[in-house]
Amino acid sequence: MESQDPPYSGLTESMPDTVPDQGNIGIGVHLSLDKLAFDGDTILSDLELELDPGKITCLLGPSGVGKSSILKILAGFIPLPGHSRITASDGESLTGRLSYMDQKDLLLPWATVIDNLLIGGRLRGERPDRMRAETLIQQVGLEKWRYNRPSTLSGGMRQRVALARTLMEGSPVLLMDEPFSALDAITKFRLQDMAAQLLADKTVLLITHDPMEALRLGDIIYVLAGHPPRLSAAIKPEKAILRDPSDGAFTQHYSAIMTRLAGEAEETL
Repeated sequence: MESQDPPYSGLTESMPDTVPDQGNIGIGVHLSLDKLAFDGDTILSDLELELDPGKITCLLGPSGVGKSSILKILAGFIPLPGHSRITASDGESLTGRLSYMDQKDLLLPWATVIDNLLIGGRLRGERPDRMRAETLIQQVGLEKWRYNRPSTLSGGMRQRVALARTLMEGSPVLLMDEPFSALDAITKFRLQDMAAQLLADKTVLLITHDPMEALRLGDIIYVLAGHPPRLSAAIKPEKAILRDPSDGAFTQHYSAIMTRLAGEAEETL
C-alpha cells in the first residue's frame, strides 16, 4: 500500500545545508548538432544549444519535435551524429560529469530508499557515502522512510527519491527529462520548489511540455518548434526563480510561449 505524500510545510524553509558535490560547479555546455536522422528522416539539423554554467535551462516544444533526442545525445544514449560536437566551458570531457533524471523514477523495486541512493557508488566499486545519502534524504523530507521500498511510497515521494539519487552522483551537469510530468498539480508545484533549491549552482537542462514549469524554474528558456524544428531566441525572465505566476511579466511570457506552441499544434491538425 502506497504511503500518503508527507506534508511539505516548513520543508523548504528549514532544509539542512547543501551536501558538497564531488564535481566542479558551474560548467557550461555547448551542443553543436549537425544533423540527426532516423530511418532516413531528418529530425534535427543545424542546431546550436548553449547551457550557461550554474543555470537552469528549460527546453519547451510540442511532442515529437526532438526535445528528448537532444537530451539523449548529451547523455550519450544516442551517438553524436556526423560533425556534431559537445564541448564544456572548461575544455574537459563531460564523461562522468553528467547525471540523468527520467520522468519515470526508475527506482530499484527491491532496494530501500537509502540503498537506491547508494547503488551508483557500489556499482562503481566505491565506498558508499552513507552520510551524504542520509543528508540528501533529509533534504527531500523522507528521513522517516529511508528503509522503505518504492512500492510503499506515493508517486511524489518516489520522485523525491529519484531527485536525491540524481544529486547523490555529485555531477555538475544534470539532464532532466520531464521529471514531474506524471504528478498531480499540487505535488508538481511543491517538487518544483524543492528542486529549485537543490539544483542551485548546477548546470541543468530541463525538458518540459509545461510553459508554467519552465517560467517558474528556468533561468533561460528555449522553445523548439517549426518544420523543420528550430530553437527560438533565448527567453530570460526578469525575476529570480521561483517566479510568481500572477506576476505581469510572467503572464506576458506565458502568453507568448503558448501562442507559439498553439500555432505549431494547429499546423499539424
